[in-house]
Amino acid sequence: MSPPPLKNRRRGQAGLGVEDVRLPSLTAIRAFEAAARLGSFAKAAAELDTTSASVSYHVRRLEQQIGVQLFFRHAQKVELTVPGQLVATEATQAFAALRASFIKALDTDESHLTLTTLPTFGTTWLTPRLGKFRSLHPEITLTLDLSVPAHDLTEGCFDAAIRNGHGHWPGLRTVPLFPSIFMPLCSPRLKAAAKNIANPHAQLDVPLLGRPDWWAAWYRAQGCPDDTLPGEFGTSLPTEYLDIAAAVAGHGIAIGSPILFRAEITSGRLVPAHDFVATDGRSFWMVFPSAKEHRPKIARFREWLCSEVEEDLHAARDYIRRAKPG
Repeated sequence: MSPPPLKNRRRGQAGLGVEDVRLPSLTAIRAFEAAARLGSFAKAAAELDTTSASVSYHVRRLEQQIGVQLFFRHAQKVELTVPGQLVATEATQAFAALRASFIKALDTDESHLTLTTLPTFGTTWLTPRLGKFRSLHPEITLTLDLSVPAHDLTEGCFDAAIRNGHGHWPGLRTVPLFPSIFMPLCSPRLKAAAKNIANPHAQLDVPLLGRPDWWAAWYRAQGCPDDTLPGEFGTSLPTEYLDIAAAVAGHGIAIGSPILFRAEITSGRLVPAHDFVATDGRSFWMVFPSAKEHRPKIARFREWLCSEVEEDLHAARDYIRRAKPG
């Protein structure tokens, strides 16, 4: 007896063949991916240049078609269900890879590298070293952007970025640089005034500088409650490197990274106000679209950057070894 036709053999228990299955529309999948990534139908609508009602409609149609609830709807936001989280991970990676493929096809310029980075990292650590990269690779012109918000690298405006986090960004390759650690730093002339800094109940005669959440984490790493901070905060400044500049000027005790500000410590402009080092568990990373992994300009900058980082990791090994999670 001859085998049954291929079409019949591909039919499932319900009697539907693969050719009979109606796949969800790309519009519905795109609406779901944007809403899942942004956590809001309104934000997804703004990104897709449509309305919230349209995004909601397409997501609802998708849920009806696959027979699975993807979101919990709340008044001001949407929350992924467990099945929705699984689908979102795959969808986000797929769209990121697709965008990266277009970027790879359109971008062929190996003489210009565009990099976006956090202001403190770019100002304090990276910029003083860029002359070395330029001398090694004079054929590459580098444009540096300093911004706190993380730009979407799949949009093609930037080749790579320096980010702080846990290293999980769909569609991006990540290269670890060094951990995010912090400790109290001050001008040498304020060292005596900071002698009781480890005691959160001892009032200080000088103000604190820097992020309150880092101060809380520093004390928490030593077993102190979150709400016990000594003294008052001084001038509120927008970035860590400005807090450190204020500390160098003797305006208070800053909480900062002994890696990023190694030059200030080595020169004696700053000293640790206390030897305890804390970490929030995050790290600095060089990140770039997966499609650009083998681009020569990316490879050259990555190789140079890692060599510079290696030197600082060696110099800061004692600080890193002592860091405790806050």
